[in-house]
Amino acid sequence: MPDASYVGTARARPPPTGGGGPRGGRPPPPRGGPASVCLDPAAAQAAGHADLVAPPTFSVTFTMPLIEAFLRDPAFGWDYSRMVHGDQSVTLHRPIHAGDELVTTIHVEELTARAGSHLLTLRCEVTDPDGAAVATTRSLLVTQGES
Repeated sequence: MPDASYVGTARARPPPTGGGGPRGGRPPPPRGGPASVCLDPAAAQAAGHADLVAPPTFSVTFTMPLIEAFLRDPAFGWDYSRMVHGDQSVTLHRPIHAGDELVTTIHVEELTARAGSHLLTLRCEVTDPDGAAVATTRSLLVTQGES
């Protein structure tokens, strides 16, 4: 059984995450076709951006590993082997650019039980090092309880 005392808590990841990711300081190309502001620095600058713009779902590449680490913490008691993804959303407060320094804080919003399953809602607040909002992600995760 997951530990309900975690609801309402937050875990910050202290060191900033480079928004450029592992590909030479550049976000990965967007799915579903190229977008010039995501692939061409000149096009991004012409559109008023300092550097390449990450696709909207790019924040998942650095928030999900933090969520996974939290869920695998034995003190929380989540059964990762029985988990399915219920829902996910990403809200951008401003574009993420290649080379951005980002800080992620995970918030445990809700934990409920329904029909033998545990439903967990996690929110990640992504900010710049000064605390300005960059993105908010939410994940609803479901794990079936022991039968």
